[in-house]
Amino acid sequence: MQERTNPPYVVEFEGLLVIVGGGNVDRQLLRDLAASGGHLVGADGGADEIVAAGLMPEAIVGDLDSLRDPSSWIGRTRLIRIAEQETTDFEKTLYSVGAPVTVALGMMGKRFDHTLAALDAVARYARDRIIILVDDDDVAMALSGPFSFEVDAGDRVSVHPLLPIKFKRSLGLKYPLDGLRLAPGERTGTSNAAEFGPFSIEPDPRSKAPWLLIVDRKYLFGVAAAATARG
Repeated sequence: MQERTNPPYVVEFEGLLVIVGGGNVDRQLLRDLAASGGHLVGADGGADEIVAAGLMPEAIVGDLDSLRDPSSWIGRTRLIRIAEQETTDFEKTLYSVGAPVTVALGMMGKRFDHTLAALDAVARYARDRIIILVDDDDVAMALSGPFSFEVDAGDRVSVHPLLPIKFKRSLGLKYPLDGLRLAPGERTGTSNAAEFGPFSIEPDPRSKAPWLLIVDRKYLFGVAAAATARG
């Protein structure tokens, strides 16, 4: 994977950051995230989705080729126009706007290539921040290092490696991860489950690779709160 060197963040938020793209967006969920204190940023045309939900973005980032009327935003919010075409608008937003925990809506669905590009982007940035992708059914949280959470007993807990990664141990999962090496195209942890509810996953401390924790979307706010507490 090619490493990229990006400039310092243009904008940094202390609380939850919500990046909105132009894919499938649950507008009620977006309103709920805003009501919980989330800072809304549009990835190019995602700003139009924010407005359609009756809300206002605090910034818009991208090459602005998907925004319906870029000139109409002048003076209404912060516009961060980035002309380079090597990255998607989602990745432009990730390297321009900082926050410890980021929820991303509208990055999956509609176009499969956009979904793959979003996964590539989180693989590049999840070493330094927690990024939570949301679709109609799932929450996919990209992070590095250990994580603990609680779901209902028997609920699905999938683990997917974004890069090759070895796990030291897990507790509370039906299929333990102890000593397992997972890697894209080799072995993944799809459709594991929580035995009792609480579970913990601990990668080998020598491994800094990012990985995805995938659970039902009903756990979004709980996962976001746990990620924020984790720091």
